[in-house]
Amino acid sequence: MAKYDKNDIERRMQGAVESLKSDLSGLRTGRANTSLLDPVQVEVYGAMMPLNQVATVNAPEPRMLAVQVWDKANVTAVEKGIAHANLGLNPMTDGQTVRLPMPDLTEERRRELAKIAGKYAENAKIAIRNVRRDGMEALKEDEKKKEISEDDRKRGEDEVQKLTDKYVADADAAAAQKEKEILTQ
Repeated sequence: MAKYDKNDIERRMQGAVESLKSDLSGLRTGRANTSLLDPVQVEVYGAMMPLNQVATVNAPEPRMLAVQVWDKANVTAVEKGIAHANLGLNPMTDGQTVRLPMPDLTEERRRELAKIAGKYAENAKIAIRNVRRDGMEALKEDEKKKEISEDDRKRGEDEVQKLTDKYVADADAAAAQKEKEILTQ
């Protein structure tokens, strides 16, 4: 049975890019984005739960997030959860709604966020190159076991390299887009 599986290689590279996009969406720009609160955990009913399981998050204005808490008893826990997430947000409570105005980003903070976006992209590219290495090793192993010819191995290596180039370019594009978004607010 051949070890090399092009679909698996492509799926794993795609996963690295999707993970990068998810990480980038969590980086705070000056604009309100509901995914900013995805990592927030709230202690309710004696357990830690994601914020989205105890409240609805929306962005009624470009620079404001509103968290509509479902159970009035959990409002204080939601405020604490947001404060503990160290997102630099200052919750203001109005009944069962917690409003989160987006503070302006300083130039220094923008550069810092752009660097973080670059680090995320580099980690994604490392993951993609690791998948490439796995694919190349699988092809060599298949050739050694006489399951594929040398020509098939070379064709496979070309395929893997093309996939690598494509997904590295996707990662670079996603990071460049986020950096532009951060720096041009």
